[in-house]
Amino acid sequence: MANGILLIECADQQGIVSSVTDFIYTNKGNIVELDQYLDHENGHFFMRIEWALDDFTIEKEKIGEYFNTLLAKRFDIRYNLYFNDEEPRMALFVTKLSHCLIDLLGRWYNGSLHVKIPVVISNHEYLRDIVEKFGLKFYHIPITKENKAEQEQKHLEILEENKIDFVVLARYMQIIGEGLIKSYESRIINIHHSFLPAFVGAKPYHAAYARGVKIIGATAHYVTEELDAGPIIEQEVSRVSHHNTINDLVQMGQDVEKITLAKAVKKHVLRKTLVVGNKTIIFN
Repeated sequence: MANGILLIECADQQGIVSSVTDFIYTNKGNIVELDQYLDHENGHFFMRIEWALDDFTIEKEKIGEYFNTLLAKRFDIRYNLYFNDEEPRMALFVTKLSHCLIDLLGRWYNGSLHVKIPVVISNHEYLRDIVEKFGLKFYHIPITKENKAEQEQKHLEILEENKIDFVVLARYMQIIGEGLIKSYESRIINIHHSFLPAFVGAKPYHAAYARGVKIIGATAHYVTEELDAGPIIEQEVSRVSHHNTINDLVQMGQDVEKITLAKAVKKHVLRKTLVVGNKTIIFN
């Protein structure tokens, strides 16, 4: 049987937690996870609550209606309701690098990442064979300065046709256009090395090696119109030393990138992220 998941955001006030838990208890729901956070500085309250629907007395299709009428209006709650038996539909955008793509496809294939993957979109043909070996649809949409707007419209059409819920940029080396960002606000996840802005350009690991860095890392975040500056979901680091070669740094960097991206995607899929301005609340 499925679980229900509520993500809640509102001004802090007395009675929210007890009212929400009582709503679930009264209707014979069994709470399996509850995590809450109070931003004392801004007086803002956040909560994620998950409960079993086995004996829940409200029909699944009407839970949102009941919650809205009984609690959301009363406390001025902004909320999202999800069910863990409904797998979100994820689209992957890739270019030439395969490490993040293969890692996510492997997790999906072995059942540890509960999503559907209707499409993979790329501006190059390099990764078609890998994608098609997994039995997935591959779209080659080349991008140039001249056709960028037209091709981004094709992206939107493909995503809409395939009823995509969220997008993952698995080392997609193109800047995402405003139209796609607005259509999928807080639903596009990107990964990049954490040398930005110190080591920008095509070869950041070479620059990091020349500088003698002691830590390399990666950041996964939601995409906004400000390049590589959206709300952060996950970050990881790996220590390096003068013994490591440039090739070592590249490999270590790719390892930390794919692990960081996978963790971020999983948190999104489990509905454990809530975007607030340019930050995220990450629930346990």
